[in-house]
Amino acid sequence: MTDAAWQAVWLSVQVSFWATVLSLPVGIWVAHLLARGRFFGRQVLNGLVHLPLILPPVVTGYLLLLAFGRQGPVGRVLDEWFGIVLAFRWTGAVLAAAVMAFPLMVRAIRLAIEAVDPKLEAAAATLGASRWQVFATVTLPLIAPGIIAGAVLAFAKAMGEFGATITFVANIPGQTQTLPSAIYAFLQVPGGDGAAFRLVVISVAVAMGALVASEVLARRVHARVAGRDA
Repeated sequence: MTDAAWQAVWLSVQVSFWATVLSLPVGIWVAHLLARGRFFGRQVLNGLVHLPLILPPVVTGYLLLLAFGRQGPVGRVLDEWFGIVLAFRWTGAVLAAAVMAFPLMVRAIRLAIEAVDPKLEAAAATLGASRWQVFATVTLPLIAPGIIAGAVLAFAKAMGEFGATITFVANIPGQTQTLPSAIYAFLQVPGGDGAAFRLVVISVAVAMGALVASEVLARRVHARVAGRDA
């Protein structure tokens, strides 16, 4: 493959890694809220979390541009107060990938939390454990495979993210050109089919690996909660 293709693959790995790592704590918190919380606006929060799955990715990217662009309400504050610019930077690709992958992560973790018997958490609470101690010592170990499955799915989704990313950070080789953007760029030039096909093979391999890994981990969650060996 060409240097540009390898750069796109490496950038996609970096973007997917940071998108997954940075959104994971928020994903666990939101999943726990949706699974165990009973509060006003819960359905609204659930809708907002899953909105990127429904909206066209280009719309999500445009909304990110409006909010986090240099003239956007959030982007202006980040630029003037912290010197952080996201639009048309690889860091913006991290944000776009995180937003698009967030629903899959939350869904996997939420299912794992809902599979935990609430009586186990209640029993720990009756022994004097605080809510945080119950979560850290009872809930978290039981949902660990679910968290891993959610993170794997989010990483794979981030690797394949295209619409929101190209709208928010464009397709700049060596700076914001991720693997899907590179495939699109190769297909736009004569003779680029071969390079595009090699990148497609890499994309399919990553996606299949993630699906298999998440399926295996999901079965382990079910077996663990049911009291059987995985």
